[in-house]
Amino acid sequence: MILDSIKQTNDVKKIPENELDSLAAEIRSFLIEKISVTGGHLASNLGTVELTIALHRVLNLPDDKIIWDVGHQSYTHKILTGRKEGFEHLRQYGGLSGFPKKKESETDVFETGHASDSISAGLGLVCARDLAQKSNTIVSVIGDGALTGGMAYEALNNAAKLNTNFIIILNDNDMSISENTGGMKHYLDDVRTMQGYLNLKRDVYKSLDTRHRNRMISGIQRIKNSFKQLFVPGMFFENLGITYLGPVDGHDIRTLSHVFSEARKVPKAVIIHVITKKGKGFAPAENHPARFHGTEPYRIDNGVPTNHRSTAAYQDIFSTVMFKLGMRNPKVVAVTAAMSEGTGLKRFCNKFPDRFFDVGIAEQHAVAFCAGLALGGFRPVFAVYSSFLQRAYDQLIEDVCLQKLPVVFAIDRAGLVGADGETHQGIFDLSYLTSMPNMTVMAPKNKWELSDMMKFAVKFEGPIAIRYARGEAYSGLEAFRAPIELGRAEPIVQEKDILLFALGSMVKTAEEVRRSLKERGLSCSLANARFAKPLDFAFLSEAVKQHSLIVTMEENVVTGGFGSQVREYVDGLHVSCEVLQIAIPDTFVTHGSPELLKQKLKMDGPSITERILFALKEKWR
Repeated sequence: MILDSIKQTNDVKKIPENELDSLAAEIRSFLIEKISVTGGHLASNLGTVELTIALHRVLNLPDDKIIWDVGHQSYTHKILTGRKEGFEHLRQYGGLSGFPKKKESETDVFETGHASDSISAGLGLVCARDLAQKSNTIVSVIGDGALTGGMAYEALNNAAKLNTNFIIILNDNDMSISENTGGMKHYLDDVRTMQGYLNLKRDVYKSLDTRHRNRMISGIQRIKNSFKQLFVPGMFFENLGITYLGPVDGHDIRTLSHVFSEARKVPKAVIIHVITKKGKGFAPAENHPARFHGTEPYRIDNGVPTNHRSTAAYQDIFSTVMFKLGMRNPKVVAVTAAMSEGTGLKRFCNKFPDRFFDVGIAEQHAVAFCAGLALGGFRPVFAVYSSFLQRAYDQLIEDVCLQKLPVVFAIDRAGLVGADGETHQGIFDLSYLTSMPNMTVMAPKNKWELSDMMKFAVKFEGPIAIRYARGEAYSGLEAFRAPIELGRAEPIVQEKDILLFALGSMVKTAEEVRRSLKERGLSCSLANARFAKPLDFAFLSEAVKQHSLIVTMEENVVTGGFGSQVREYVDGLHVSCEVLQIAIPDTFVTHGSPELLKQKLKMDGPSITERILFALKEKWR
C-alpha cells in the first residue's frame, strides 16, 4: 500500500504525482475502517482528503503553518504527519485526540475545537511572522459551516488590511456558494495570481498621466468590477480587499496544488474557495452527511450504528417534551445554532417550521435573537451544548439577564461528555450561570424530571437554564416526583450524620454511594438539589442541624460551582457541620469515556465512598 510509506511529516512529497489519487483512496478506506470501530468525525474528514494532501505537498511543514477551524477535519493531516497507528485508539483515554494537539505533533499549530476562530488565529500568526521578519506561509482552513460565525467575518475585515501573504481556504462542502464555470472565470483566476499580472498592475499605474491618474483608474476599476460581477462568485471577499480564487474542485489534487502554489505569491490576504463533497467515498455518509458528521461506531457495509441504546437519551426526552409543548402552546419557539439534530429539535422543526430557527454557528446572535423573541411575547427555547453556550457569555448577561427576559436555555451535553475532550466537556456552565443576577439554574435527576422542568421553565417569568447530561437518561428513583417548586430541593432519603446533596446526573451516583455507605454501617440522607440557583437555603439551614457532614456532588468544575455556593452558605452559618465538595478539579479534562474519566477524577461511586470515609476519619481524628 502507498499509505504504508507515510511514516513522518513530508513523506507525501516523495509519492509520485500519478499515485496521489490512489493514496487518497487508501486514506478514505483507512478512515472508514478505523472510525467504524472507534467512532469520530467521519463525513468531514472524507471530504478533505485531497485538500490535505495538496496542502502537505505544497507547504513546508512544520515551518509553514496550517490552522484547522474547529479541528475535527484534521484526520488526514494526522495521517500524513506519521500518526496513522494512533487511530487504533482514536478519541480514547490516552489515545489520539480527534482534534489538533501540540503535544502530538509540532505540525498541530493551534489547539481548537470550536468554530470560526481559525482566521483570527492565522492573522495573528501572520503578523507575528512579519514582526519576526520571517517568510513562512500561514494557512487557515475554514468551512463545514464555520463561516456562519460572526467572528470569522470580524477576522476577514481585519485581514483585508494586510499587505502580506495570508492564505484562507474556504472548504465549501454544502455548495452554499454557487459554483461558477466558464473560460473567463478560469482565465481571471489564473491571470490574477500570476506575478506578471501583479507587476503589470503596478507598471500601468506608474505609466498613467499623473494629472488624470485617479479618474482613469476609477474608470478601469469599474470595467474590471463589471467583469468580476459577471464571472466571479467571490465579490464579497474582493470588495473587502481580499483576493478571491475559485471555486476549485476540492478533489482534484493537481489543480489544488497549482492554486495553492500560486496563492503563496499573492502579497495580501487570499481566499481559496474549494468545493468538496462531505462524506465522499462512503455512500451512507454522502447520503446523510449530518448523521456522519460525528458518528458512533457503525457497520461498514451499511453505516448502521453498532452501539444500540437500551433506553432513551436525555436528548430524546427533550425532543418529545418540546414537541408536546409546541402542540400545547403556540408561543413556544425553538432556536438552535446549527445543531438541530444533535439537540433533538428535528421533530419540532418538522412539525412547526415557522416556529423553528436555526441561526447557524452563531451563539452570540442566538442568545440576543432569543431576547428579541421574548420581548415580542414568545417563549424561546435555545437548545445548545454546554461547551458552546459559553461563547455567548456577554449576551447572556447584557441581553437576557439584565432585562429579566423569559428565555429558556436547554443545555445539552452538560458535564463530562467523553471522546471529544477538553474543548467539548460541559463543565463550566454552573460556575458562570449562577453568577448572573436573575438567572435560574436547574438540573434533572432523571428523565421524568427533565420533562417536568421543561414544563416549569416555559411558564417561568425570567431567564432559566436546565442542564442535562449526554447519553442514556436515568430512569431510577421514579417514585420520587414531587412537583417542581422554585428553589426547593427534593429530599429522597432522610437519615442523620451524612447528607449527600447531589445535583442533576450525580443523584444517580449519590444513590450508589448511599447504599455503599449503608453496607458499612453509616446512615446517609440523600437529597436532590434540583436548583443550583436559587439554592434551597431553608433546607440547608435545617440540614446542618441534623448532619455533621454535607457532601455536595456535581459534574462541574469545583471553582464557583454548586458545591462552592453550598460551602459559602454553610460557612456563613458558623456551625460545626462541614462540607465536602465532589466536583471536577480546576483543570481541562482530556478525552475518554465519561465512566473512565469519572474514575480518573475520583468522581465515580467507589471513589466518592472512599473520599467520604477519609473525610470522616480526618474529622473524627
